Amino acid sequence: MKPFVVGLTGGIGSGKSAAADEFARLGATVVDTDAIAHELTAPGGAAIEPLRRLFGDAYVAASGAMDRSKMRSLAFSDPGARAKLEGLLHPLIRAESERRIRAASGPYVIHVVPLLIESPGYRERVDRVLVVDCPEALQIERVQQRSGLGRETAEAIQRAQVPRATRAAAADDLIDNSGSLDALHKQVVALHARYLNLARS
Repeated sequence: MKPFVVGLTGGIGSGKSAAADEFARLGATVVDTDAIAHELTAPGGAAIEPLRRLFGDAYVAASGAMDRSKMRSLAFSDPGARAKLEGLLHPLIRAESERRIRAASGPYVIHVVPLLIESPGYRERVDRVLVVDCPEALQIERVQQRSGLGRETAEAIQRAQVPRATRAAAADDLIDNSGSLDALHKQVVALHARYLNLARS
C-alpha cells in the first residue's frame, strides 16, 4: 500500500530543511530530493560519469564530485545547459525518491521537493502540498548566511523560482517560518497530528 505523502516545498532560504528535520524528529519518513541529488553527484555517484560525458572533465572536481559552483554558474547563464543537467538528474532523482517512498517505515512521508509547484509530475505524486513561507528579504538573508552566496546570486536563484504568491496559492497547508525555531516547531507539531489522522483514514 502506498504511504500517505506530503510534498514539502518553499523558496530558497525559506526553511524547508528545518521543517523537515522537525517532522523527522516526530517520526515521519523524510525523502529529500536535494539530498538525493547530492548523493548522485558525490564521488562515485550514479550521475558522475554521465555528467562527465555531457559536460566534460572541467565540471567534475578533483574529489570526483560534481563541481557545484562551476555547474551553478553554467546552469544559470545557459538555459540549454540547465535543461541538459535537469534531463540527466531529474529521472534519477525521481526513481530513487519513488524507491524510498515505497520503503518508508514512518506513519507518513514528507517528500521535500524544492521545485514541487514547478514540476507537475511531482504534484501528482503527493497527497497534500505543504509550503514553508517567509518574507523574501529574510530568504535572501538566510541564503547568504548559510551558503555564503553573494546577494546577486541569491536573488537570481530566487527569481528563477515561482513567485511566493503562486506557491502559497498552491498550498494545502502553510508554515509561516518568519519567526523563531520554537514557532516553527509548534506549527509542525499541529500538522503532524493532522497528517497522522489523514494517513490513518
